[in-house]
Amino acid sequence: MRNIVITGGTDGIGKALAMTYLERGDRVIVVGRNAEKGFALLAAARDMNAGERASFIQAELSLVLENKRVIEEIKDRLPALDALVLCARHYRSSRMVTAEGFEDNFALFYLSRFVLSYGLIELLEKADNPIIANVAGPGYNLSAIQWDNLELARDYHGGAALGQGGKLNDLLGVAFAENNKGSRIKYALFHPGIVSTSFSGEYDESTAAHITELKKHGKSIADAVAPIIARMDAPPAEPLSAFVEGERISVEHEAFGKSAARRLYEMTLSLLMERISNGQT
Repeated sequence: MRNIVITGGTDGIGKALAMTYLERGDRVIVVGRNAEKGFALLAAARDMNAGERASFIQAELSLVLENKRVIEEIKDRLPALDALVLCARHYRSSRMVTAEGFEDNFALFYLSRFVLSYGLIELLEKADNPIIANVAGPGYNLSAIQWDNLELARDYHGGAALGQGGKLNDLLGVAFAENNKGSRIKYALFHPGIVSTSFSGEYDESTAAHITELKKHGKSIADAVAPIIARMDAPPAEPLSAFVEGERISVEHEAFGKSAARRLYEMTLSLLMERISNGQT
């Protein structure tokens, strides 16, 4: 029996992964902000006689303090962690700043994944073949990053925030592999393509119309999760790997540059320390 933690696991791809592993007999902890959806997932688990292996942690993952609480709860519940699946994200047409002073998409889509990835290393190392599956959207475009405007204080656009977030997660994976050389933990980046899922978000009218069209033409959730499950079941041998719709792409491309990853890692640590010194996290 494997121990699996899934953020954003109450809906869409995350929920499908959770139900798959519960059906297989694994222990699954789902983390999400929506209590109603979380309790519905637990009810579904009970219906399949998996209630004892399913648990839900309600958390607002756009807050660093909440991520730290989640880490401690997971450590209390599990002796080891075989897989950490990072799926949580939420589109916002209007810019929002969290109580800790971070732009919401930057905080949820990137910073949460940073904190959880590093915060759960010790627990992951206790597993036989651990993997972090970051479902974000790897690709080749470093220009998506606005280095002097990481939190999009200028010219905010929800699509740009998510596009940049995907690239930041690429570099998170690169830095994680570099910082943990010799570790058994494998870091895998996944781009599932356009999927007919809930598209969690708060949309203006024009964006909402576009999302409606995407839902009509996107692939099924079952098709989207199949290649992710395949890699989670048999983690790649390399410390870092990336996949777009099931097809492997090279992480030797300049868009996965180690210098850019190091730059982002140091900027992230600086931002976190700044908030800590101000008493916000």
